[in-house]
Amino acid sequence: PWTRTEQNFGKNNTIYTYAFVIKEEFRKNGYAKMLKKVFYISGALLLIVSIVWEYKVNILIWTIPTLMNIANPVQENIPTNWSSGPSEIQKRTDERPNIILILADDMGYNDISLHNGGAADGSLKTPNIDSLAQSGAWFSRGYAANATCAPSRASIMSGKYPTRFGYEFTPVPDASRFIVSWLVEEDDPVLRARIDSEVANSLPSFMEMGMPTEQITIAEVLRDAGYYTAHIGKWHLGHAYGMDPQSQGFEDSLTLAGSSYLPENDPKVVNAKFDTNIDKMVWTSSQYAARFNGGDLFKPDKYVTDFYTDEALKVIEKNQNRPFFLYLSHWAIHNPLQAMRSEVEQMTHMPDHNLQVYSGMIAALDRGVGKVIDKLKELKIYGKTLIIFTSDNGGANYIELEDINKPYRGWKISFFEGGIRVPFIFSWPNEISSDVKIDSAIHHFDIFSTIATAADINTDNLNLDGVNLLPYIKKENLDRPHKTLFWRSGNHQAVLHENWKYIVSKKENFSWLFDTANDPLEKNNLIKSYPEKALLMKGLLAEHNSKQSKPLFPSVFEMPILIDKFEGQEFEKSDEYIYWSN
Repeated sequence: PWTRTEQNFGKNNTIYTYAFVIKEEFRKNGYAKMLKKVFYISGALLLIVSIVWEYKVNILIWTIPTLMNIANPVQENIPTNWSSGPSEIQKRTDERPNIILILADDMGYNDISLHNGGAADGSLKTPNIDSLAQSGAWFSRGYAANATCAPSRASIMSGKYPTRFGYEFTPVPDASRFIVSWLVEEDDPVLRARIDSEVANSLPSFMEMGMPTEQITIAEVLRDAGYYTAHIGKWHLGHAYGMDPQSQGFEDSLTLAGSSYLPENDPKVVNAKFDTNIDKMVWTSSQYAARFNGGDLFKPDKYVTDFYTDEALKVIEKNQNRPFFLYLSHWAIHNPLQAMRSEVEQMTHMPDHNLQVYSGMIAALDRGVGKVIDKLKELKIYGKTLIIFTSDNGGANYIELEDINKPYRGWKISFFEGGIRVPFIFSWPNEISSDVKIDSAIHHFDIFSTIATAADINTDNLNLDGVNLLPYIKKENLDRPHKTLFWRSGNHQAVLHENWKYIVSKKENFSWLFDTANDPLEKNNLIKSYPEKALLMKGLLAEHNSKQSKPLFPSVFEMPILIDKFEGQEFEKSDEYIYWSN
């Protein structure tokens, strides 16, 4: 071998030199001793590499929070400085309402006691959220624009289908994108997620993946009409290139900048964790942080839901004498599941720890709604304030709770009813009769038109998809607001036409057809019984898709979602599922 090395590479070659060193070492120490040393060193290196590879996800989960805190340092609490209105009402003839839009995150249809008695077999009550419906109107068929966060928020802000301007998928933070790709590689279920790593690595940064600035937001319309506009909480519509809240119409913005409600080790908080990919991702990439008007990151001074509520009270107090629009976009009840210990202690009658924590989070949100109502009443502006309460999508499958979307099938990340049917309440005591229940289907994009009309703003030039709901709420119009509604997220799509609903998971060639008038719970798939109706629905969907824009950024994940089981429950061949693109 030595002779061939010299012949093949020449004496000045690096390989020749390395071989010569090994040869000399062998000559000095003996072949057996040297081979033993090489064996031990190689074995040790192999063992280290094997351990690192075996526990790479755990190492990643341990190191990323440290790296995030280094890259994005969070200061101690910085007091907010909200704009103040006049000390007294300037124009007593201005009858325009104040407007408060309260958006919950991942709230299941059964999470409020107005619907089906509420979570935990009805033992968890939400009296303050329920009181909004009792003082106004609630829609039993209120639909989210999408089954995940960002497209729904884009629809609310724009009054349009988010797919009209390509905002089809929910942006995932850069670190979370990396974590999920590794977690899925570690997973070995029968149904595997599909990931295009090459495309994932080429995506823009999270901050750049937002709603196009060409879209006119409801905040811009109200600001231009003389309203003071304030945003509190989650945004999820981009922050670069003029996509941040202040550039999109809000004069002031207190923005969610981290996913923790309190630090994980805070003695006042109780945590619930799950062995699911999304839950691991959220915990790993979480910080306890907020940002006011684009300033430095800082720690909120209390449990985040209570912090946002108290800041909302400041906005109302300071602007009571001029028309204002407050977008109170709560992080609750999105995971990570963290509740105040004082709340969890009130839930000991519930047998499940996860449910106790989840219920504590709902109780904090409901308490916050009550504080907003009380402040409006204290300032004697409750009657002239339009309050809208809804959620961005249904309850999630990765928090391992069965009944959050009861009685409907499906979860967040699916277009079955459980993923998109959400609480939808309007309260305006001076204008809306009390305790009005409406069973017509409405959509997130209707919020824009309804608010604009209430504020006496003409929107004819905006080409909105939504409609003004006030005539339906006041019983001035007895028709249905919409004959047809659509949903699309890549591979998974749906259409509701009159009383028929068609759902498809395209690559799997799965399709469902339901007569929602007789089967609102989507139990009986009629796809084979009514082929002509299925063809009609498929055609409606195709026509709608032809008018939508291409996605602003591509889908990189396709994940399986069981319709009737939460994540972690064992898949059986008889289980129905879809693949969700994002």
